[in-house]
Amino acid sequence: MSGQTTIAAFQPNDIAGLRGGRGQGNGRKSLQDGFSAMHEVAVLALHGVIAFDLTIPCETFGRLSLPDGYRVRVCGEGPEVRSSAFTIRTPWTLAEAVDADTVIVAGIEDPSLPVPDAAIEVVRAAAKEGARVASICTGAFVLAAAGLLDGRRATTHWRAAQLLAARYPQITVDANVLFVDEGPVLTSAGASAGLDLCLHMVRRDHGQAVAADAARLAVAPLDRAGG
Repeated sequence: MSGQTTIAAFQPNDIAGLRGGRGQGNGRKSLQDGFSAMHEVAVLALHGVIAFDLTIPCETFGRLSLPDGYRVRVCGEGPEVRSSAFTIRTPWTLAEAVDADTVIVAGIEDPSLPVPDAAIEVVRAAAKEGARVASICTGAFVLAAAGLLDGRRATTHWRAAQLLAARYPQITVDANVLFVDEGPVLTSAGASAGLDLCLHMVRRDHGQAVAADAARLAVAPLDRAGG
């Protein structure tokens, strides 16, 4: 990132400011309803983010060339986000994810740690505004902490499934699937299952042919057993 860019840290009150000025209703652009505007995808990067999980939605949605396709932004917990092997400089703050059409929470290395309040507020606000909210791997712990998985079926990395079920007994945790689609809320298992989930969302938005193109770009199968 250029050193000329100034990035403001997230403040809880920032959410209220972003809620206004988006018109009537939930303000979301529906690709299925024929809108030509770009579909905004916000990928949340918290400290301890799993880099592989972070890059999956960036590559899957960002590489599709469509007139009504996707614009991807990485929204960080801070101007610099720590990963296990390196530090990431993020161009957008968490608060700037609230007005996205799809919000995806990348996995975190240690799901036993408390979920940051800022992340909880952001995913709650985005869901309230009508965003599609998804998680990859242990990102499910953020959705769970926000209450978005209550009464729903969900998945996460198999190594964290027991912890998720114990901490949030109101969730039906299924560790034996690649992803779970509960309509406005989706979760994936760990690692490459995040790709299965992202391809599934592309198919939901644009149909089989476009999803097949996305899978071809990723050099990955469009369908695997377990979805």
